Amino acid sequence: MVKTMIELKNADLTLGQAAASVHVLKGMNLTIGTGESVGIVGPSGSGKSTLLMVLAGLERLDSGEITIAGTPLHGLSEDKVAEFRGRNIGIVFQSFHLIPNMTALENVAVPLELANVRNAFEIARQELISVGLGERLSHYPGQLSGGEQQRVAIARSLAPSPKLLIADEPTGNLDAETGRQIADLIFSKQAERDMTLILVTHDASLAARCSRQVRVRSGEIVADGLADSPTQDAGAVRSAVASA
Repeated sequence: MVKTMIELKNADLTLGQAAASVHVLKGMNLTIGTGESVGIVGPSGSGKSTLLMVLAGLERLDSGEITIAGTPLHGLSEDKVAEFRGRNIGIVFQSFHLIPNMTALENVAVPLELANVRNAFEIARQELISVGLGERLSHYPGQLSGGEQQRVAIARSLAPSPKLLIADEPTGNLDAETGRQIADLIFSKQAERDMTLILVTHDASLAARCSRQVRVRSGEIVADGLADSPTQDAGAVRSAVASA
């Protein structure tokens, strides 16, 4: 029986105010099992990146429920959500978001230090070695290639040993070969650590590497199924994922 990592129920979210408001998520329902790799795809403006922000605990719903690893985030304060996210969710962005005046080692260690994790720098060192940057510990982001910067970002996301890894266009700023290497790294780490992976991408070949695709359009899920048959009925797929 597959345990549930993410349960999204009747998720509704409007961004902006008055005439500028946009109804981004419209009563969305989604269940994702532990250890699944899920590609979220759809046209620009479809709501997929906002959905990712909700799943990462970075955007709060107007109404509905979101439960991750058995914890109902919709019932927590902002501080408690941030605390939960720091312990359980790793996030990789398209633009790396490294601190320019800190070394690779410091970039990975700082979130651990803020969470009062013991041996933060040793954990950071081991994570950087694990992503192939053992010789770049003292380098600053400006001294690293785009691919190396994304490896630092991946090491940072993995350092707290998260249950859930979320990646937003992780290869979007990279050339094709470097992007393939970064994708290989993400999928290998997901398998190695038995994490749940949620991936937003415009790259059809990258989405196809996931075990499942969720297609979003106009704030609604319009298809949910195996990566090689994305039009499969959502209910048929979710029936295979039993609640914990």
